[in-house]
Amino acid sequence: MKKLLPLAVGIAAIAATSGAYATTLEDVQSADVLKCGVSTGLAGFATPDDAGNWQGLDVDLCRAVAAAVLGDSNKVEFVPLSSKVRFEVLKSGEIDVLSRVTTWTLTRDVGLGLNFAGVNYYDGQGFMVSKDLGVASALDLDGASVCIQTGTTTELNLSEYFRLNGMSYEPVPVETSAEGRSAYSAGRCDIYTTDASALAAQRSGLEDPSAHMILPEIISKEPLGPVVRHGDDQWFDIVKWTHNAMLNAEELGVTSANAMERSKDASNPAVQKLLGTADAGLGGQLGLSEDWAMNIITQVGNYSESFERNVGAETPLKLERGLNALWTNGGIQYAPPIK
Repeated sequence: MKKLLPLAVGIAAIAATSGAYATTLEDVQSADVLKCGVSTGLAGFATPDDAGNWQGLDVDLCRAVAAAVLGDSNKVEFVPLSSKVRFEVLKSGEIDVLSRVTTWTLTRDVGLGLNFAGVNYYDGQGFMVSKDLGVASALDLDGASVCIQTGTTTELNLSEYFRLNGMSYEPVPVETSAEGRSAYSAGRCDIYTTDASALAAQRSGLEDPSAHMILPEIISKEPLGPVVRHGDDQWFDIVKWTHNAMLNAEELGVTSANAMERSKDASNPAVQKLLGTADAGLGGQLGLSEDWAMNIITQVGNYSESFERNVGAETPLKLERGLNALWTNGGIQYAPPIK
């Protein structure tokens, strides 16, 4: 005979699975601010300027969610978090979304009870060395000391790569990106390893960036993206479609500069639906106003605008689009249609 749950427990279980306790949107709207977890400082992705204003690709994702939900991209409280504590802070409810160069893995997605709402940067782990070290390949690093940030996927990737290639290394653990750059710059380690984009950011902050090189080997897949808690499908959908709106806008040629004008053009139904002028009720399906995507694009921009502003060829990081180009331009950034 099947054992029945106590009535109160059964009701709670049904409510949880039906989304009755999915209140993140209500909490954010009630507080009139989005609490967004970001890195403790990583150029191009999340770092405060001299005036204390946060900037970066991950920061733009936070601002885009605030624009969608609150109509104002400035209504964000940025919470700097180390790799070690980021997941617990998210799961505890202290932040509403984590947008912190975080790799999507099965263990994190399933084992930690989290949902990844998309990939805002496709990356891979690499190695940075001083040119004075005289190496041209990661396969020449046997016996080297390696600065590595704790609580990240890079620890396991590093161990597996060296073991598979019959090499040894001496780990030099660090807590934050800034600590890693400082330790590497001071000569406490021969190599700094992390995501290749982060290496570019760290190299740009060194006294003489040209004296350092990023080795050609990329040893892992690091799909980085925003994260929310399990159990709130509506909030998961909102963050997911915020990212998708920015990608769709780029594909459709809708920018922060032309969005208002494009919204008046009834000849393109896809643009009309994106910008909320097609009377399709798509915003309402998310629990948002019909101009949710218009707010994202006019206040933050499309994905290309965010990429080029923060990490692109004209920034100190000088990153090419590569895998992060749209699928129509040789990359793998591909968003489902908004319709």
